[in-house]
Amino acid sequence: MVKLIAKTPCDGLLPLTIGAVTLSEIETGPITSVSPLKGQDKAVSDALKTAYGTAFPAPNRSMSKDAARLIWSGRGQALMLGVVPDIKGAALTDQSDAWCCVELAGDGVEAVLARVTPIDTRAMKRGHTARSLVQHVSVVLTRTGASTFQVMAMRSMATTLVHDLERAMTGVAARG
Repeated sequence: MVKLIAKTPCDGLLPLTIGAVTLSEIETGPITSVSPLKGQDKAVSDALKTAYGTAFPAPNRSMSKDAARLIWSGRGQALMLGVVPDIKGAALTDQSDAWCCVELAGDGVEAVLARVTPIDTRAMKRGHTARSLVQHVSVVLTRTGASTFQVMAMRSMATTLVHDLERAMTGVAARG
């Protein structure tokens, strides 16, 4: 019988430091898509706040409290990282094995992202999030610190995401 070995999406690819920027994989724990049912937006937001200390995020925002993190991911949708929500009034879908999650950190991180994404990440404040592209890969991009971003892409695109970010990191480092 074949023994399967669980591997992370970026197994063998990360961590990677080029110049002043580091790209590393993030272990998020469970990831659940949360979509309030019709007319249940306020009830779901209240239930999340009561159970996990954070309400349903506004568009282009993320919120966290203790182990629970909610990231806006589209109209009427959020991704909950770190805990499995147990609430009523929402469609909950386990997405844990579907996503690749990396952190891009260091001086010059905005210059790296400027090479691969069409949005101005300098304008993003901590907790802001956006659906965008890294080259041709669809991502959820969240500023998590002064010079830190979390980038989430579909697991099947992990190698491409790392490749594209590595090329941008190399280009920025070569300028310095």
